[in-house]
Amino acid sequence: MNIFGLEKTSLLDFPGKVACTVFVPGCDFRCPYCYNSDLVLNSSRLPRITEKELFSFLEKRRDILDGVVICGGEPTLQKDLGIFLERVKGMGFLTKLDTNGSHPDVLASLLEATLLDFVSLDVKAPLDGRYCKVVKVGSSEKAVRRSIKVLVQSGIDFELRTTVVPTLHAKKDLVDLAIQISAIIPQPSSLRWCLQQFRPESCLDSSFEEITPYSRTELEGILKAVKNYMPGAELRGV
Repeated sequence: MNIFGLEKTSLLDFPGKVACTVFVPGCDFRCPYCYNSDLVLNSSRLPRITEKELFSFLEKRRDILDGVVICGGEPTLQKDLGIFLERVKGMGFLTKLDTNGSHPDVLASLLEATLLDFVSLDVKAPLDGRYCKVVKVGSSEKAVRRSIKVLVQSGIDFELRTTVVPTLHAKKDLVDLAIQISAIIPQPSSLRWCLQQFRPESCLDSSFEEITPYSRTELEGILKAVKNYMPGAELRGV
């Protein structure tokens, strides 16, 4: 598998676990506020890590790390992701996938093979025509809807995440999204939905680096509104 980054220890990326985070290149979305722009467009600039080097590292961290997080870019574009996860699981580590939900069939196959222990699914915008305006590709909201349903049906632990960006997300957009999600999930009160603070740095579209993030007070106002439909919503990175 193509690996272009490794965070050796993280206490934040895998809820309740000590983990390392593996970064893979390539993405089928073009969200202008993405701060992993080199992974999306210019991975050749980044130092590559071989699987041999990574698994040697994991062997030495068996007694320290609980799990391995795979993020990107978009990991489900990696054709040998399943083989990689199987090897990680074989070493006794828990696995977490960060995904944009664009490939629900891949997600379903990984879940069916019990290769995942936790999934974070990024939901970029309301699940309608507004989605393509954020991710810059068409009809992607249909795949994201399917991915959410796949996660619900699997019974796996998962969370949804939305990065809240001024100029792209008004309060109404987030309320509309909360209503849409609550209609998909049988028990929305039990779901964690993280509204994440936007970071105006190294953005795919450099003009977004000039945007001032919402204040804590503004985000708390949005959170209060969406909790009427998604009680498990919370703020992250504020």
